[in-house]
Amino acid sequence: MNSIAYHYHQRTKYDPETIATKGKSLDWAKQPVPYKEYKIGQVFDLKPYLSQEKTEDKQPYDEEWLRLSLLLLCSYGLTAQLQTIYGNPIYLRAAPSAGGLYPAEVYLISRGTPWLPPGLYNYQVATHSLIHFWENTVWSQLQAACFNHSTLKENQIALVTTAVFYRSAWRYEDRAYRRVFLDTGHLLGNIELAAASNRYKAHFIGGFCDRAINDLLYLDGEAEAAISVVSLLNNNKIASTDLVAPTALPSETVTKYPEIADGELLNYLHQKTCIDAEPEQIAAAPETPLLEDKYNFPFCSKISTVSQKSIDWGAQLSELENTILQRRSTRSYTGKNLTLDELKYLLNFTYQPQDYLEQGLDGAPDYFALDLLETFIAVSGVQDLEAGCYYYAPQAQELRQIRFKNFRRELHYLCLGQELGRDAAAIVFHTADLTKAIAKYGDRVYRYLHMDAGHLGQRLNLAAIRLKLGVSGIGGFFDDRVNQVLDIPQEEAVIYLTTLGRP
Repeated sequence: MNSIAYHYHQRTKYDPETIATKGKSLDWAKQPVPYKEYKIGQVFDLKPYLSQEKTEDKQPYDEEWLRLSLLLLCSYGLTAQLQTIYGNPIYLRAAPSAGGLYPAEVYLISRGTPWLPPGLYNYQVATHSLIHFWENTVWSQLQAACFNHSTLKENQIALVTTAVFYRSAWRYEDRAYRRVFLDTGHLLGNIELAAASNRYKAHFIGGFCDRAINDLLYLDGEAEAAISVVSLLNNNKIASTDLVAPTALPSETVTKYPEIADGELLNYLHQKTCIDAEPEQIAAAPETPLLEDKYNFPFCSKISTVSQKSIDWGAQLSELENTILQRRSTRSYTGKNLTLDELKYLLNFTYQPQDYLEQGLDGAPDYFALDLLETFIAVSGVQDLEAGCYYYAPQAQELRQIRFKNFRRELHYLCLGQELGRDAAAIVFHTADLTKAIAKYGDRVYRYLHMDAGHLGQRLNLAAIRLKLGVSGIGGFFDDRVNQVLDIPQEEAVIYLTTLGRP
């Protein structure tokens, strides 16, 4: 029998023959609220620190508060308001979310500093504030729950992202599990970049004791559960810290499970991907450096993607902050071509972070299982690049053509009839061999793959916006038809699509 993660993926695929029977009409009376409110706790308003008017009356630690305020604003803060015909506005955030449902919550844990008392905080998105809902020393509990991860030895602050599953499941039902982790990946992509622009180093921890983190934050683990831990270090202290620690740990591989009713599959999978073992019982999967790309198709055309220059993110990364706050998902494309140089810039920023070290960004950002993700690109309209399907080889920095055809009509169909698929100049597909991935990290790898795909997707998002291009992620597609149409190997499960074009 296949593992529960593999079973989940197969069962939540969209198929042209069954998609009409899977969906149900939305119950608008039960639409979830995308914010969590705490009624009790000390409020720390972060808005005043964003003002540039404070000069003479600057207080001690204002600089620390400004860095934290900007980090949270650029990670998950409100960036726009859209009025609706129903009267209730929709508030857009720095990180994109499927259906604008925003399943993630962001918590802050402080070890205790002269400016930030110890304990637990929730980021109140609606008011851009922190609410200190538990004032006590809990850092040792965090360390124990993360199996004494080395990046938690010397720092003072950590973030925990959680998911309120119903926010996404209300619309996407069991397939929402995919969306939750893609959305978390978008958020982590913002955290990584916003941390660097505010002189932090963000370390991701995906291997932790789920029950312990949930208990620490007073979560039930079912309606809301911890998804990732982010250890924040000051850049000037990185050298003094032992940072050799894995971002991902394996869970069990569950191959015996009962028949699971529709509507219960999401929660069942999440519980089975949890880690509950004692530290000495967990063995991290061996790290093997990726020296060459997976696919090297014989006799295929190869196009170098080495870029002669990088995207300019401005003095002190000022344009990065502006881009994050201005980012919007594109709703339609003109169908006009991109240039090959533009595609090279997009790929360079997304997959070659070492080229941005001199600008102050993280040259080696954390991912969970990046070596297990592959990238294919369907090109419909890129100047000086023949239409067709290409494999992107990040190590060799080249595109390897595997099919010669313009797929606009098929892509329109694959994307559930969305015109974004038809009119995009290129669509980036992230895929993974689930069997191989589960063998390495157990069923928990399903989390890692989607977070990493979302992280890459967010880098594509921001690079495209900076270049004044259009971009939009798509989590709904006919899974198996992607492999058939593009001639992608059948073992490659499609994880995420990102469309690119002229807005």
